[in-house]
Amino acid sequence: MFVLETCLQQRFSCLQIVKKDEFSTKCNQTDFHRMSGGRQEEFRTWLAEEWGRTLEDIFHEHMQELILMKFIYTSQYDNCLTYRRIYLPPSSPEDLIPPGLFKGTYGSHGLEIVMLSFHGTHVKVTKITGDPNVPAGQLTLHIDMTRRVHLPDIEHLHNFDKLSRIVLEIHQQVQCDQQNQEHCQASTQHCLDSSQPACNGVQERQEQGVTAAGVDMQMDAEGAAAGEPGTAGLPFVLPVGVMARNEVYPRTCRACFYGTGLIAGHGFTSPERTPGLFILFNEQCFGFIWLDLKSFSLYSRIEDSLKNAQAPIREAFELMLKNMQSWTS
Repeated sequence: MFVLETCLQQRFSCLQIVKKDEFSTKCNQTDFHRMSGGRQEEFRTWLAEEWGRTLEDIFHEHMQELILMKFIYTSQYDNCLTYRRIYLPPSSPEDLIPPGLFKGTYGSHGLEIVMLSFHGTHVKVTKITGDPNVPAGQLTLHIDMTRRVHLPDIEHLHNFDKLSRIVLEIHQQVQCDQQNQEHCQASTQHCLDSSQPACNGVQERQEQGVTAAGVDMQMDAEGAAAGEPGTAGLPFVLPVGVMARNEVYPRTCRACFYGTGLIAGHGFTSPERTPGLFILFNEQCFGFIWLDLKSFSLYSRIEDSLKNAQAPIREAFELMLKNMQSWTS
């Protein structure tokens, strides 16, 4: 925003209206942003402003690489910058917490802004700002509120392997359910006749409303829709071995649900959804444990009031989310 305002004030930038809800800018005098000490001075100045640290303070080689990649990406003044309108998610009385914008911790990538929105019994968390691995516009978290996770007692919660087994059992069941659903769609009449065998007995357990992890799916689905889980705080602590950028997090939660998180290599290569645990602490923050990464992300609500940012209709918001997926394609 500072670069855009400075360029416009100095008349160094051209502004082009591309289409509705979108415009682009391009700096015509990139030397205006350069420093006499060259790129090294620019990097050190940016590092102090962005992170409040010096390069010597960062010992981890991988973290140095990620920070350098972010600097290179954000300081490409020769490129054309495109800005798109973003709507805030619509709210409903059935939502577990008010939807909106949150800032989340992403390990060495630092803080990123995400948008939490409700879609029936599912929660979507979409990146507004991205990083070299997973860019803006991507669905960073996808939570299934019909798959509530009952945590073990606080003593056993310290054990990562025990928590991991609970979540992975649900993940395996989800995969089986998806396979069965795909087969049913391919041969609907065959499924109606109940001649298709269940996937490891999952269908029989579903008829009883019980998951592999001992979760009552019918009760959880009703509770999630009514926004009732966790009125009394449940004790919570991160399992031993799970990395957290900030050790200051709530020690009680309202509810936990199964979900998946999006991970990828540099340049958004080989993206895949991996299982994890969504922790609803309160209306102001939530967390997510990435099982494959043994990492914890904490998300805190952004309180700034944004006027006239609501979508005119829900369909406009859904279309915006769909279009955001193509930002990096």
